Amino acid sequence: MTFDPALIAASFALVEPHGSKVTKYFYEHLFQNNPGVRGLFSQHMEEQEDRLWGALGGLVANLEDTEVVTRILRGLGARHVGYGALPEHFPAIGASLIAALEHFAGEAWTVEIERSWTALYGVVSATMSEAMTGAAHGVADVSHGT
Repeated sequence: MTFDPALIAASFALVEPHGSKVTKYFYEHLFQNNPGVRGLFSQHMEEQEDRLWGALGGLVANLEDTEVVTRILRGLGARHVGYGALPEHFPAIGASLIAALEHFAGEAWTVEIERSWTALYGVVSATMSEAMTGAAHGVADVSHGT
């Protein structure tokens, strides 16, 4: 399944006016449904919420540039190893991301939008997981300087 960059951008524009409320909802959903991951995060979530919001915006803004997106995701994946994140956490994170986007898109949310975001998240999680595995084994990605 592939994602539709135009549909991703249009649906992100629907939730963008809500800003950090989206990431606050995301983390509340994540921690409520997966309490075991709470310990991976600081008690003060505002900075983390802002970083996630910035990363989402950057991802959406660069969807047409595969090289930039890949570099961003590999960097994120490598950094997340240091936080104790594991590839096994990605399904829970994806479910919470979709829940947050759907919540703030409201009635505009469609099956097609969900499929596209799910496909995009598949690319995100696969790319980050690959980088996490490499970083955990001390493998540097010399092609992207990470």
